[in-house]
Amino acid sequence: MPLGLAALDDLFEAFEDLRDVLDGTDAVAIELASNRVSRAAATVRAVGAWRSEPIVIERLNAMLPLLESARVRVSLLADHANQRLAMLAAHGSTHAPLTYGR
Repeated sequence: MPLGLAALDDLFEAFEDLRDVLDGTDAVAIELASNRVSRAAATVRAVGAWRSEPIVIERLNAMLPLLESARVRVSLLADHANQRLAMLAAHGSTHAPLTYGR
C-alpha cells in the first residue's frame, strides 16, 4: 500500500473518532480527537502523494463527504455553545458555566 493511502486511512479513522466524540460532552476526548485529526492531516500533507498518485486522489475525494460532515458538525456545535452563552448573558448571568464537563 502506498504511504499516501496509509496516511489517508489514518486521517479517515481520525475523523470518524472525532465525529463520534462530538456527540458527547467530554471536552478532553474532543480535544484528543481534534489533535489526532491535526496530526493525521499534517502527515497527509507531508507525504505529498495526494498531489500525484491517482489512487490517493480518488481516496481523498471519497473522503470529502466525511470531512465536510465533521466540519459542519463542529460549526454547528460552536454555534450552539455561543447561543447558550448568549442566553445566559441575556438573563443576567454574571458567570457562565462550562459548556462541556471536565
